[in-house]
Amino acid sequence: MSVNTSSVKNLVNRRNTNVDEKVETTKQDNTAIKKPSVSEESILLKGSVMPTDVLSLNKITSNYLCSPDANVFEIDFTRFCIRDMETGGVLFEIAKPLPSDAELQTEIDADCPEDTDPNSGRFVRYQFTPQFLKLRTVGATVEFVVGSKPVNKFRMIERHFFRDRLLKTFDFEFGFCIPNSKNTCEHIYEFPQLSAETIDEMIKHPFETRSDSFYFVEDRLIMHNKADYAYNGGTERGPSSENAQQNNISN
Repeated sequence: MSVNTSSVKNLVNRRNTNVDEKVETTKQDNTAIKKPSVSEESILLKGSVMPTDVLSLNKITSNYLCSPDANVFEIDFTRFCIRDMETGGVLFEIAKPLPSDAELQTEIDADCPEDTDPNSGRFVRYQFTPQFLKLRTVGATVEFVVGSKPVNKFRMIERHFFRDRLLKTFDFEFGFCIPNSKNTCEHIYEFPQLSAETIDEMIKHPFETRSDSFYFVEDRLIMHNKADYAYNGGTERGPSSENAQQNNISN
């Protein structure tokens, strides 16, 4: 398998207080621009999902908009890391188990068959401290492999909601990925400015902040992952550390 760390197009130098990294340019929708909304039900009835469809949703989805089988390109995320762009400090990191561990788990599962959820591995629950909401910019490094087919116009649209309020839409291009390649890129997340009242509500109501991550190849939806978030870590109401209980790297 070849390693392709330069498959992401349009790289620029981005300088921060303590960081001088080469990162991907990104395009981010201005959530203040009103777009005609569509319902999740109407999208599902279409049978095919386009980027314009998910950008028109006005709330978090209740269902997955594609099946796991839609990933015909065999894209598999193997590592995910979040860091503070100002300090360079790692806030969260997770990687897929080594092959030997995975093979061992497969053998265990074969000995103990049970009904499995087809959507397992498509949901992640994050638990952060309130300090996370004070960050302005974080870098999210993702590592992934692709199967035997070339991947053209690989794109992620990620939408974050608190309850039914859209906080931010992120729209990132991965570019072209050659077959059987391993790819690494870093996306820069610039967080929205939130009022003190909104931040307080997000801390008081864990897991009511949620996101949909939609992945497209040539404008066709091939993957849909979900996440929810708590920001009360280290408080009397929450866990003492930042972690994820389940992750979409375990596909």
